[in-house]
Amino acid sequence: MRRLNLKWVAALGLAVAAPAWPAGPHAAVQNTGTTLSAETRVQNGRVVASLAVDVKGEEGAPATGAAVIQEDGRELAGSALSAEGRARLEFALPSGEHNLIAVYKGDATHQGSKSEILAVTAQATAATPDFGLSVAPASLSLTAGQSGTTVVSLTPINAGSLTGPMFVTLACSGFPDQSSCNFTPENVEILPNATAPVTSSMVLVTQGRNRTPAELIREEQHPVAWAVLLPGTLGLAGMAFSVRRRRWLSRVALIALIGFVSVLGATACAPRYNYYNHGPPYNLPTPAGSYTLHITAQSSNGIAATTHTTPFALTVQ
Repeated sequence: MRRLNLKWVAALGLAVAAPAWPAGPHAAVQNTGTTLSAETRVQNGRVVASLAVDVKGEEGAPATGAAVIQEDGRELAGSALSAEGRARLEFALPSGEHNLIAVYKGDATHQGSKSEILAVTAQATAATPDFGLSVAPASLSLTAGQSGTTVVSLTPINAGSLTGPMFVTLACSGFPDQSSCNFTPENVEILPNATAPVTSSMVLVTQGRNRTPAELIREEQHPVAWAVLLPGTLGLAGMAFSVRRRRWLSRVALIALIGFVSVLGATACAPRYNYYNHGPPYNLPTPAGSYTLHITAQSSNGIAATTHTTPFALTVQ
């Protein structure tokens, strides 16, 4: 009988014993293609760009997630993709030449991608004071319960025509339930002849899942509480059992019961005490999904208001 090679035997054993592991999650990630197109129009003396972003996977299926518009590496605006893998963004552009690019952030099954550079020309139509609005980063991805910060920039346009400071108020809309946003500062000031951008910090706050009433009840059933309640309850029961034999025990039991209930009502065992000191028992979390928020900046000279809006992409996991 021939002697078997131990190396071949060991290799054969490993091949048989090795389990057939499923492909990892990265194996299912597919490449994407992003396209960008633009149209411009004049609105109230300003050039407004209407940008269309389309993101498709290598199999032709639409992608999900968020896309942002960049210029020279600086993010200007962002939007969540629709179910068709598309996004439409509108915002004012300062006069001059702009090289814009759409950047898809990617998701669990799609890799990120970029469009080709698109040249857009914005012609100045008036020399009135104005400002450009942008946000960076133009998208945030948060887990419910987290908060995120982005910077809103207002770039002065024709500030030399100002005869006094221009005050701009910031606001946001479109955020999902159980979430909020706030600005610091909420009102910014553009001075005459200013050229540098004025910034404000925007904080987005989401709400995580809180403990349910059943979980709170289980947590509040502390052994120390049972150590107080159980002996007291047994003592009152024993006194009530002895009432038939001794009448004076009935009065003592009644007084003890009133005192026992009063103590419970004045301590953490009372629902009213628990509500005022611990708040409502259950809060709904921010719904998961992709959302397009709108950041609005408005100024007024007392006669006419100037308003700019730029989109912002928020993903809640």
